[in-house]
Amino acid sequence: MPADVTAAPTRRRKWSRRRTAKAPVAAADDTVPAAAAESVPEQTPAVDRPATEETTDQPTQAADEPADEPADGQTPAQDTETTEETPLAQRKPVTGPVRITVAAAAVLFVAAAAFAGAMLQPYHADRALVNTKLDIARTAANAISTLWTYTPDDMDKLPDRSAKYLSGEFQDQYRKYVDAIAPTNKQAQVSNSTQVMGAAVETLEGPNATAVVYTNTTYTSPVTKNIPSLRYLSYRLVMERKNARWLITKMTTITSVDLTPKLGG
Repeated sequence: MPADVTAAPTRRRKWSRRRTAKAPVAAADDTVPAAAAESVPEQTPAVDRPATEETTDQPTQAADEPADEPADGQTPAQDTETTEETPLAQRKPVTGPVRITVAAAAVLFVAAAAFAGAMLQPYHADRALVNTKLDIARTAANAISTLWTYTPDDMDKLPDRSAKYLSGEFQDQYRKYVDAIAPTNKQAQVSNSTQVMGAAVETLEGPNATAVVYTNTTYTSPVTKNIPSLRYLSYRLVMERKNARWLITKMTTITSVDLTPKLGG
């Protein structure tokens, strides 16, 4: 008999536990608002699957992620508005140090331009001087080559051909010299050829200049059996600029060396 009394209370406890476990579920169902019940869409009944810890965690994570996305999406929009409005709000007039910097840069630019112009002036002056000296040397070389190159056939025309390089008294002196040697050279059939080896400007002062010309002159004649006579000659020319041209007003011989080979017997 004592065993029966003890078993009966044990069954009552189990029954009471089952009722208490179901009671909260019913209470939770009763507290759901009507509006929430209407907003929940109808779902197709799913096949019963065994509940595991993994299936329970996945819906929880999926539910958490959509909740975080709106918050993240709103933050860049707010930051964009802030960055767009900040430059307008922080715009300030040019301050004193900035103005000083701009003014200093402008001064440096003007100074650099002035310095470049000052440097170019000597460059242009030197270039003009070089061009003038080249013109003098070229004229002197062409003049000597023309004055001392001739044949028996064109010797009479030599003064007229050389007149464009001569001026003043020297032009008259040269004409007289050619007229004096022309008959003898024609009779001996003398040919003279002058090759300019170099020319340089000694002095240049305004319209006046002096130049030195170095030449090799070859002289041939039937009288000497057409054996060439070679001489090295250098001349100093005094020149003057007239009508944009450099003309010879005086000529002197500096050196004269006979380089003709001597034949024995």
